[in-house]
Amino acid sequence: MADGNRLRMRQIVLDTETTGLEWRKGNRVVEIGCVELVERRPTGRTFHRYLNPQREFEMGAQEVTGLTVEFLADKPLFADVVAEFIEFVDGAELVIHNAAFDMGFLEAEFARCEGVGKLGDRVRVLDSLEMARQRYPGQRNSLDALCRRLGVDNAHRQLHGALLDAQLLAEVYLALTAGQGEIGFGQVDEAEAASAAIALAGLRLGPRPRVVVPEAELLAHVARLDAIRKRAGGRTVWETVQASPASLETPA
Repeated sequence: MADGNRLRMRQIVLDTETTGLEWRKGNRVVEIGCVELVERRPTGRTFHRYLNPQREFEMGAQEVTGLTVEFLADKPLFADVVAEFIEFVDGAELVIHNAAFDMGFLEAEFARCEGVGKLGDRVRVLDSLEMARQRYPGQRNSLDALCRRLGVDNAHRQLHGALLDAQLLAEVYLALTAGQGEIGFGQVDEAEAASAAIALAGLRLGPRPRVVVPEAELLAHVARLDAIRKRAGGRTVWETVQASPASLETPA
């Protein structure tokens, strides 16, 4: 990184994909995606790595990401890429949606590596989910919900992907903070956010690997859900959540 960029406001919009929801249960990072902004403008620099987690996915996580253990088997370990990751993010402000989730996983990965210390000692962290909750209290503030609310095109987001989600989050963050100087985000022209969105659109990825679920497995899954529904008296927790406009927000 050039010294000039270090003297200006440098932000890294970051997202991860993982084998499950809890790093404390030994789940690992399988993908990291980062987009660099300098003075709120995309520089075109990105960081994107798939990682071998050395473990299986928890139920449901594989379908969310579209990644498989087989696809990741020949990918590097986190320890193999930690030095270049540090070089990319060192000294920057990280913009993360639900930062506690991603930072928890990344700090756990850092703890497995010798001599690298803590990520939190190298960066500052801005949680875009907390920002959105302040601006839109009582509303859904997932990444998809914010894309719809702020006019960010996410039609191509059929699966969770770290770099794609980081690019979408960069557009959401710039739109979310455009003209919001009165609440401490700095005065930003909306045209500037729009031009940045155009630049980010040029970074988008092609199709991700997809999980193909055999028909027999899908039918067995449906049958199991029906059995659970009957035991629950005809209404399940997830159906109740899906029916509610105030349903829980996922990490991204």
